[in-house]
Amino acid sequence: MAQANNQDQIFDQPFDYIIVGAGSAGCVLANRLSSNPSLRVLLIDAGSKDAYPWIHIPVGYLYCINNPKTDWLFKTSNQPGLNNRSLIYPRGKVLGGSSSINGMIYMRGQAEDYNAWAETTGDSSWGWDAVLPLFKKMEDYHGGANEFHGAGGPWRVDKQRLSWKVLDVFRLAASQAGIPAVDDFNRGDNFGSSYFDVTQKNGWRLNASKAFLNPIKTRKNLIVLTNALVDHLVVDGKRCSGVKFKHAGQTFFAKASKETLLSAGAIGSVQILERSGIGNADHLKSIGINVAHDLPGVGENLQDHLQIRMVYKINRLKTLNTIASNWWGKLLIGLQYLLTRSGPMSMAPSQLGLFAHSSSEHVRPNIQYHVQPLSLDKFGDPLHTFNAFTASVCNLRPTSRGSVHIRSKDPEASPLINPNYLDANEDKKVAVDAVRFTRQIIAQSAFAQYAPTELKPGKQFTTDKELLGQVGEIGTTIFHPIGTCKMGKPDDPMAVVDSDLKVIGLTGLRVVDASVMPTITSGNTAAPTMMIAEKISALLLAQ
Repeated sequence: MAQANNQDQIFDQPFDYIIVGAGSAGCVLANRLSSNPSLRVLLIDAGSKDAYPWIHIPVGYLYCINNPKTDWLFKTSNQPGLNNRSLIYPRGKVLGGSSSINGMIYMRGQAEDYNAWAETTGDSSWGWDAVLPLFKKMEDYHGGANEFHGAGGPWRVDKQRLSWKVLDVFRLAASQAGIPAVDDFNRGDNFGSSYFDVTQKNGWRLNASKAFLNPIKTRKNLIVLTNALVDHLVVDGKRCSGVKFKHAGQTFFAKASKETLLSAGAIGSVQILERSGIGNADHLKSIGINVAHDLPGVGENLQDHLQIRMVYKINRLKTLNTIASNWWGKLLIGLQYLLTRSGPMSMAPSQLGLFAHSSSEHVRPNIQYHVQPLSLDKFGDPLHTFNAFTASVCNLRPTSRGSVHIRSKDPEASPLINPNYLDANEDKKVAVDAVRFTRQIIAQSAFAQYAPTELKPGKQFTTDKELLGQVGEIGTTIFHPIGTCKMGKPDDPMAVVDSDLKVIGLTGLRVVDASVMPTITSGNTAAPTMMIAEKISALLLAQ
């Protein structure tokens, strides 16, 4: 993997492929495409190398989110559905992208998610049976290869190196409420409860950079350039010929003889397209950008999982709140990780998962729980001083739709991000039903001896109106934005890419990241994003 020290030497001839964004998708693309030694590949990222130590310690997400060293520091617009609150909207700005700061949960979603993509695009290669081999190809599953999992791939899927009594009690209560214990969420139907599988290796975070770039450092046909901010794509007529970017105080043009692959994520890819004059013509004109290609779907169809963080005070059960409440406890936690790579410092943000039905009208599981042996008022605040746990629940398939759009030509300006949470009546109903279902779990006999007390939202809130108001107070993003460059059939006026992820109406340009999902998957979105890159890599290598 050649280093980018002499730009004049590197950019004196075209690359076959230019990949914009070294996140979950971009690292996969770079690894797979550069496996053909005849292809010359450039991977560009605006962030720095993933050298910040907290990236690699699992609990380090606490110090990476909302940190300018690793995060773009985006915020949403004020959200009417959240009582006009604005939320932080973390996106990784570092090699590895959001895989360097995310929750490390390995989750594919449900088979029906992908079958719906196949129907939306008219392309059966997006169906569950077709994409399952792609998931298996990149995996190194802790249980070994089987019908649903692969072994020996670069992406380690591991068991968590901890357990908590309070989470085991929650899991037992869930079974009493009709949610069975299962051992694998990733077989196409994730109904049940289990400790999440995580993308860790030997107790360390495994990000996309370590998994897909580090093993290929000796490849001379791959150039990785960090701290390089893409200003815009260069469009000649109806063909994208390359990218203009800034690096070390200078502006460079890199040409792609085959294709440019935009993998900057559901926020970043929209920003780059719109700065390049590709998007809704009226919006582009309103901010003084010349229209290269009118594509009204760019930036629309934003979907995200809104989590409702319910907090319960608990008796006679230790949680992280009190274990980490003093320096002695913190020292023991540090020593445990240092000696065994286990314990609280090896924790993903959420440990126990549940998939359930918010009400009987939903045929397949439509809510997901992330249960944590800790509690706090909001992200970034200190832990509470008493024992408590958080039962965070989200609507897996929201029907509200938001948008992302740039405000100016300035590549360093933050975009306008409007997730439009709880805009749809169906989402409001699911939110209220989810709170009530959580209360059913807590009311089971498994919890009786521990006398849990609901702190948030509070048992005094009972009517639909009261509960919806409280959801507006405690609801927050679970960091899964998708859909802003959705794929679709050619006759869909809001589709941005076709089923091969080519930008509709242009040549030489594809979008390959979470933005192309037409609908959100029923779970965490990192693994599906990597599968998308695996699929397009195979397609390009076969050409």
